[in-house]
Amino acid sequence: MENKIGVLFVCTANICRSPMAEAVFRNKATRAGVVDQFVIDSAATHDYRIGETPDARAQRVAGRRGYEMAELRARQIEQTDLEKFDYILAMDLKNLTVLHRLAGPDLWEKPKLLLMFTDLYKTREIPDPYGEGQDRFEAALDMIENGTCGLLASIIKTRGLTAQG
Repeated sequence: MENKIGVLFVCTANICRSPMAEAVFRNKATRAGVVDQFVIDSAATHDYRIGETPDARAQRVAGRRGYEMAELRARQIEQTDLEKFDYILAMDLKNLTVLHRLAGPDLWEKPKLLLMFTDLYKTREIPDPYGEGQDRFEAALDMIENGTCGLLASIIKTRGLTAQG
């Protein structure tokens, strides 16, 4: 990733929350004029939907807010991801537990919950909307938008990046 900041979003199957987070973060970084300083990706903790496009409901909700996800494909996280990405953001505690297990003692502290970067919610977990109604996808996207906003602001501040927007 040579001199780029790696940001990886992780959920269970990489078809709902984490691809939405990837698309939202990429959009926010683009609008801030710093996207070229990042490598942004998403992955799954499980191998349920490898190679598939994001869930149609997730794409629909994200698309209405201007986030493009059609080109994304689900993939499973690998051990090397924990080494090469600087920020690894889980959507819920189950995802975080899997990441901690995969990380082992040397990288245990690297994975974090995305909602640690916002104080807007009482919870730190973004509920999985899969199998739920459209309103759950909307709610998940609201949480993702807030979490990624706080994450980008934190990275810009701690890394000394100059935002343009």
